[in-house]
Amino acid sequence: MLALTTLLFSACSESFLDSEPTTSLTDGNFYKTKKDAELAIVGCYDGVQAIYNNGIAFPVLSEVVSDNCFGGTGNTDGLNYRMLDQFDLQVSPGDVDALNNNWIAYYKSIYRCNVLLQKMDQIDWEDDTDYRNEIEAQARFLRAFAYFDMVRLWERVPLLTEPSDENIPQSPADSTYTVITKDLMFAAENGAESVEPGRVNKWAAKALLGRVYLYYTGYYAKSDLVGLVSKSEALQGLEDIVSSVGTTGYGLVPEYKNLWPAAAATVNDDMTGIETTYAGKDNMETLFAVKYNITSNYDGDTDGNHWLVMLGARGQHFTPYGKGWGACTVLPSLYQAYETDDTRKVASVIAFSEEGLDFDNSDQREYTGYTNKKYTPMSTYVLDTETGEYVVKDVAEANGAVNFQIGQFQDYVVMRYADVLLMAAELGSSNAQSYFDQVRERAGLTSKAVSKENIMTERRFEFAFEGLRYWDLMRQGGSVAASTIAVSTTVQDGGVDFQKVISASDITSKRGLMLIPQTQISLSAGVLTQNDGWN
Repeated sequence: MLALTTLLFSACSESFLDSEPTTSLTDGNFYKTKKDAELAIVGCYDGVQAIYNNGIAFPVLSEVVSDNCFGGTGNTDGLNYRMLDQFDLQVSPGDVDALNNNWIAYYKSIYRCNVLLQKMDQIDWEDDTDYRNEIEAQARFLRAFAYFDMVRLWERVPLLTEPSDENIPQSPADSTYTVITKDLMFAAENGAESVEPGRVNKWAAKALLGRVYLYYTGYYAKSDLVGLVSKSEALQGLEDIVSSVGTTGYGLVPEYKNLWPAAAATVNDDMTGIETTYAGKDNMETLFAVKYNITSNYDGDTDGNHWLVMLGARGQHFTPYGKGWGACTVLPSLYQAYETDDTRKVASVIAFSEEGLDFDNSDQREYTGYTNKKYTPMSTYVLDTETGEYVVKDVAEANGAVNFQIGQFQDYVVMRYADVLLMAAELGSSNAQSYFDQVRERAGLTSKAVSKENIMTERRFEFAFEGLRYWDLMRQGGSVAASTIAVSTTVQDGGVDFQKVISASDITSKRGLMLIPQTQISLSAGVLTQNDGWN
């Protein structure tokens, strides 16, 4: 084990759609050399990194609206999380801009990709066609990634493939999916074959294309992906990844808990720190991750994971778990649904009572007794040089972060090899049973007949709190998702019983889509229109 007394992880204007960053670099002095191209693609990654640092981050929102979690947060906080969780604007009528910062951040990210793609032909590539194609592949992947989030959240969004601040109407979903698909097809064909931490390659593109295929064909009940990718082609891309493991090194991390920093950490015997078996960032299971590091500050450097703090235990350290703001309280029904021997249960969920943690829920909204363990701040013991005693401190701050709220540095793993196996099994691979069993066996479970129903159940336990469950439900049909998520149960708000109700009709009336920010509709002078059910 490694002592965690040092850094736990290594790292790598309001006008409509006007998201051009302020910079001294211009078209006249930039986008000329390969070095410029490298700086520009780093800027595109930085733009993606910043997407989730604004508003209610997609990974958090995806869990809030699923059947894994309630909104949670503090008992005196605003009700935006509860409003979204219940798909009911009447819960908090003033929160018509709950996702406005998200909208802005997505377009800033897309802008960076579009600028680079527009300037490709004016760069001197020094006859290095492979490098040119790899840069284009990365930029197109990152643009597709942002648009895939957006089209699932809002469906109809203004579609920009060139830098622009024009006031354009929303595009039909198929138009956006066509851009996403063509971008990923290019990336799958032209991306690098090598695995480089922090960079996307052709394998990541094939994996994301499989996810896009499954969502689109499921949600829209189609047989192919906008006429461009068939089921067999989507499957072949996933099989290519499996076949590549001899050269790429992709595979399943042997012990599930070691995928997650908090799950892999224990307090050492003398209470002077914590130890870990964490497999580390960019381990063999990671195909694509949004990267974060500890250097985030309040002077414009936003490299830290700003959303992780939302998921910590409300205002309380339980080393190795750190404090946060209590979002995404976990439904007891999820915790109880795991099979007895499933090692993912204790690796995924903090069960306060079962772990002997005396949690004070007087400032916790929608308390259930459970919260997530995969994405949570961490705390450790550090020596107080004045008193000579060990005191509890947030791991990020113990390693030099400016503030625990913006200095968290756990990456968001978007795509894992386990997902490749389960998607390939779902798409009918001849090795479906083997792929399915590999995932179950890693969790300490025996073989089970592979079927669509069993795969979807397995996905819930394998990917809990990773931002996939809601979308897995939606692609089974809106009525399936709504009936699964709907609930009437007792939780506690500030220690007082509260009847939590999520109505299936509130989900189906909106087709599972989110509300478009009212600010954006107003800025567009009504060119943008609200999604059904949110008016």
